[in-house]
Amino acid sequence: GFMPHNLPMTILGTGLLWFGWFGFNGGSALAANSVAATAFVATHLAGMAGMAMWTLVEWIILGKPTTLGAASGAVAGLATITPAAGFVGPNAAIAIGVIAGVVCFTAVNMKSRLGYDDSLDVVGIHGVGGVVGSLLLGVFASKAANPAGVDGLLAGSSAQLVSQLLGVAVVGVYSFVVSWILVKILHATMGMRLDEENEVQGMDYTEHSEAAYN
Repeated sequence: GFMPHNLPMTILGTGLLWFGWFGFNGGSALAANSVAATAFVATHLAGMAGMAMWTLVEWIILGKPTTLGAASGAVAGLATITPAAGFVGPNAAIAIGVIAGVVCFTAVNMKSRLGYDDSLDVVGIHGVGGVVGSLLLGVFASKAANPAGVDGLLAGSSAQLVSQLLGVAVVGVYSFVVSWILVKILHATMGMRLDEENEVQGMDYTEHSEAAYN
């Protein structure tokens, strides 16, 4: 893959995402209550755990930890905790972040082998993280964290895990079918890619006659 051309901007963007995620997850409670606090804490812990674990795995496997890896791990933790943020305790949030760091790192590094184009690693981080987080909700959910929720597998109930598996399968099939239809429509009308010359020059220049950096 390609390294970002501006790592400070990458870190700034990660920080803005992390801050915004508190509103995304905590705000889903629609009130300043204990559920919002639970989601807030879980979000932060999972982000930290994802960042730490991705960096550690990267260091072990590739020999050096990177700033980009730390940012990617943080977003992986945040994405993965999102389905479960209001329904798990702090320890479970850390565990989910750790799992996210390992699984999403592996998914992103499979990109070159599978040969798909994903400059922002959306599939490996948000896609895989979302699926993993949805399933882990069925494992780590606890009424102790949210009395209005349900108990997951580790709390003695497998029902929610089954529901999560079914939900992931249904959403996956629906998303694939709808996306395939839209891609075919776009390919037949405006096209899905630039030609090689325009891609090399960059769309800033070819579409708008300007460049972000001179």
